[in-house]
Amino acid sequence: MGRIFEKRKATIFKTAAHRSKLYSKYGKQLYMAAKNGVPDPDANPALRSLVERAKRENVPSHVIDKAIQKAAGAGGEDFQPARYEGFGPGGSLVIVDCLTDNNTRTISDIRNCFTKTGAKLAASGSVVMSFEHLAVLSFKGDNEEKVLEALFAADVAVEEVECKDGHVTVFAPPVEFYKAKTALLEAFPDLELEVQEITFLPRETKVLAGDELALFERFLGMLNDCDDVQEIYHNVSLPG
Repeated sequence: MGRIFEKRKATIFKTAAHRSKLYSKYGKQLYMAAKNGVPDPDANPALRSLVERAKRENVPSHVIDKAIQKAAGAGGEDFQPARYEGFGPGGSLVIVDCLTDNNTRTISDIRNCFTKTGAKLAASGSVVMSFEHLAVLSFKGDNEEKVLEALFAADVAVEEVECKDGHVTVFAPPVEFYKAKTALLEAFPDLELEVQEITFLPRETKVLAGDELALFERFLGMLNDCDDVQEIYHNVSLPG
């Protein structure tokens, strides 16, 4: 079998590890959304949105159902959100959102990622101020005016609507996410949302190159390998 088999085997293991990480991430998020609301996607907009996103990323139905069923039962894990901010390689700005049932383990894992790449954890609030916290909904289209009309008719507070490269992107305050999504789907029944998330967008981006870029990419890889890490936001403009 030789080298070709070894290479294929390594690819299979890498893919399996990625899937495991993805399933674990959504399992925690679905569990928390169901636990904090009701374990019924039809009656819980946050849970419904997560289920839709998980399905788009090909998370199997049994993983989704198991997380919701676990939340519906008594007891279970007690995950808590934890956010860490810091300065990554090359002076980059980084926000790391986690869900954890052991804060000591999580902060140790995150600190290790920062320390091994010459990065530095920062005080809460010192980095997040350089980002905008926004709901983002994006879909194919070119009629910005009709989209604005639909959102205003539903009394949605909109930050901005951008029309570019055949796509319309709506930016709104995080609290308006479900209201904006509902207004768009009711106004345009055949609409397919390609992006629907609440995220942090940097006010200014940073370009890294050479060793700094390689170190930053290693830093991101280390963070993504941490089981408790859910989302990573940064201000680096990565090469396409």
